[in-house]
Formats: sequence, structure tokens, C-alpha cells
Amino acid sequence: MKTALTGILSVSASIVVMAEKPNVIYVFPDQMRNHAMGFWNEEPFKDSVNFTADPVITPNLNEFARQSRVLTSCQSNFPLSSPHRGMLLTGMFSQNSGISTNCVANRPVSDLRDDAECISDVFHKAGYDCAYIGKLHANHPTPNDPQNPGHYVESQVPAWDAYTPPEKRHGFNYWYSYGTYDVHKHPHYWDTEGDRHEISQWSPTHETDKAIDYLCNNNNERDSSKPFFMMLSYNPPHSPYRSTEDCPEDTYDLYSGKSLGELLVRENVDTTMTKAPSVRYYFASVSGIDREFGRILTTLDSLGLQDNTIVVFSSDHGETMCSQGIEDPKNSPYSESMNVPMLIRYPGKIKPYIDTELILSTPDIMPTLLGLVGLEEKIPHEVEGRDYSGRFLGRDEYAPLRKGALYIKNSDGAKDSAGNVISYFPLSRGIKTHRYTLALNLDKKTGQLKNSLLFDDVNDPYQLVNLPLEDHPEVVAQLCKEMAILLKEADDPWYNEKILSELIPYDDIN
Repeated sequence: MKTALTGILSVSASIVVMAEKPNVIYVFPDQMRNHAMGFWNEEPFKDSVNFTADPVITPNLNEFARQSRVLTSCQSNFPLSSPHRGMLLTGMFSQNSGISTNCVANRPVSDLRDDAECISDVFHKAGYDCAYIGKLHANHPTPNDPQNPGHYVESQVPAWDAYTPPEKRHGFNYWYSYGTYDVHKHPHYWDTEGDRHEISQWSPTHETDKAIDYLCNNNNERDSSKPFFMMLSYNPPHSPYRSTEDCPEDTYDLYSGKSLGELLVRENVDTTMTKAPSVRYYFASVSGIDREFGRILTTLDSLGLQDNTIVVFSSDHGETMCSQGIEDPKNSPYSESMNVPMLIRYPGKIKPYIDTELILSTPDIMPTLLGLVGLEEKIPHEVEGRDYSGRFLGRDEYAPLRKGALYIKNSDGAKDSAGNVISYFPLSRGIKTHRYTLALNLDKKTGQLKNSLLFDDVNDPYQLVNLPLEDHPEVVAQLCKEMAILLKEADDPWYNEKILSELIPYDDIN
């Protein structure tokens, strides 16, 4: 039986090791847009952006932001669950991570590469204890149910949820996860040994309980002689958001008495959409996430680990929530979809600051985190993201910055005789700079330009006016030139196949 003294000695020994290498906690709820954090309406943050924050209650994030490096422009390049996670884990763009679109059983083309060296592989080889808790959605579902061999883990056809066996966990030695399953108050998980757990509790609360157990090492979850790397992937505020079956009742009460006009404050919103009342449940989930994140921070404080632990709060993509009048909450170049939170706290090492210059792309996160802990020499050669750790640590504030973030959208391509998708079609590409958003969409039948989006985000922050390309030739030419550079850097099929070469000057770049 573990005594109190044993627990104290264990934590003390752990702290000695932590002094050598920092711990890392990466928290990323699903579908949480950058605008859904209350501090953007407070000083000094509100003067750094040209939008009004959502009227959400996020006291823990507000305080955390004041202790952190906060980015105004962290962009989810392919704002969809699986592709983002592939880029996050591998530091490679979607066509090289193996995940070309959302992972589902009839898309064998989309699956995290077994041979990719993921961020967790690097941490594991460097002596870290590695934990993954929550939603993964990075594997092609196969009939490998450990409780029912030869079958999928769910009866839905095609299957979306997936069990990840040990050989596909990429260095994570502690496992409490699932593929994708959107029943927020009745989630399920597979643990390290492959046992399934059916839970009747709001999933972020349960996952936070497991994360706290891991941090405190309550059940010998981790090797306390090692530093740790923990990824905590909440599913909410991802849909469904239809009732208090999807969110905490007490946080729903914070918004239940407010009108849609009081909640949907963005100038591009359509409050007449059927989806509009969902905003109350969406914001309730955001406030619930804020509370759970606060519990993680409190635990770090109680263990004395806060000063030697890098804590990151982000998301895989945003949520339009009736902005632009579209139903799809993600998978678009609109700011509500692409712009995600990025808050990084490392006391004494990263100065709290609002960074309005850096446009961070998803593949940059992996090498930057490795650089922050001193593992820059271990960044795999395949990584396509940039290591901005020097910028954050103050060693190299003038590291070269990209002029924009690449926007990517793929759709299903060819199918085999069984109806399985075996290739993907590179449907849209674009670029988001500090001033403009440009997206070029192909006709799937002809491969030619079907339509476009061009917004002046400085003068039109809510992207209300789609500017005709022909009326702004100089702007379009410059954006296409910058996009060509990004397409080449990403080894993108648009660059390799010279798609829309009449617009994009591939031959003019080195």
C-alpha cells in the first residue's frame, strides 16, 4: 500500500529529474475556435485583434493567457480532425503524414503512417514517459476489436471509431483513448492493455480525472524518474451540441437565459439558421473545458511542477457556428474554421507576450515543442514544419517567418471495386496572410478553377465581401506567388502537378 511518505518521496524524486528536462502537457479540445476565449475582450489582448470575442466565460484561460505566449494567428492548415492530428503528430503536411482526410473504415487511403517518427516517438527515445488521453482519430478503422476479434469496434457502417493497438501508438506507453465517438456523457476508452471502459460522465471531466491520476501517479501510471509528455485531447466542444446531454448543466445555465443576439455577436452570423440555438450548448462546453483545464493547472501547482512544465492549449480546428451562413463548422478557409487557440506557458523561459507577427502552421508545432525541451537535434529529417522555439525562448527573435499559412482541402478520389476510397482529390488550396485570405477551388470533373474566395481581413475582418480576382490582379499575383512557395515547401500535389499554373507561378520560385 502506498503511504503518504512514499508518495512525497516519489514526487520529490520526480521533481529532481524534472529539473533536468521539462515536462510537456499539450491540451487540445476539438472544434474550439480562437474567438471563443473571453480574454480577447480584455486589456491588453483586445487591442491585438480586430474582432470581438465570443461572450464566453473562461476565467482559467483568461488567467493562463496572462502567463503565456499568446498567438493571434495560429492556423489549422487543413481544418479537419484527422488531417490536423496527422500534421500535429508528425510535423508533416497531410499528403506525407498518411492522413489525407478524415479517417473512416471505407477510406484506407487515410491512415497515420506506421513508419512516421511522431513527436511521441522522439520524446520516448529521449527518455520521456509518454501518455495519450482522449480522442485520437488518426487511424483507419479495421476489424481489430480486442473484445470481439475480427470485428469493428462499432456496428455503424462505415465504422468511424477505432481501437489503436500497441504497435500503432508511436511511443505512448500510457494509453487511455479511442478513435472518434461523439456521445459526450457516455464515452468509452481503451486502456494501455486494450481493456474497454464504458463511462457515464461528461468526457472532459473523466479525461481530466485520468490526467490528474497520471500527473499524481496515483496508480503507478508513469515512471516518476522520467520527465513526461502528455497529450490530452478533449472531444467537446465538438458537436453534438443539442441538449444538456452534451455539456455540463451548470455551465449551460450561464447561457440559457441569453438571446441568440447576445451570444452570436459576429457580424457575419445568420441567427435564423436551425443550428443557431446550439450556440448555448457550444459555449457551455467551452466553459466546461475551461474548468477542466483549470483543474490540470491546479494539480501542477499542488505538485510543485508548474515551473518546469511547458503547458500548451490549442485546438485541431474551429467552429463556424452560423457564421457565413454555412452548415459545415470546419473544413473551410474562413477565420472561424482555421484560426485556433495557441497559448504556451513555460515560466521563467517563455516571456508572456502577445505575438501578432508569427503565423504558426500545424506542422510547426511538433518541431517547436521538441526545440523547447532541447531536442532540436532529434527532429526527424522528414519534418516539414519549422522550429520556432528560439523565437519563444528569446534566443532568436528574428527567425525567418513565413508570409502566410497554407490552406488545404481534399475530397475522396478513386474507389476500388468494393467502394473503398483509394486516392484523394486535392480540391482546394489557398493562403492566409496577415492581411488576406485566398482560396482556389477546383471543379472535380475538369480540374479547372471552379470558384474562389478572396478577403481583405484587415478591412473586412468578418469576411463579408468576396473580392473578384479579376478586380485585384496585383494582390492575387502576389498571393499566388507566396502560395507557390508554401506549396513547394509542403511537397503538395498542386506544386508537383503544377495545378492552375496559369495563376500560380511555380516556375518563378527557386
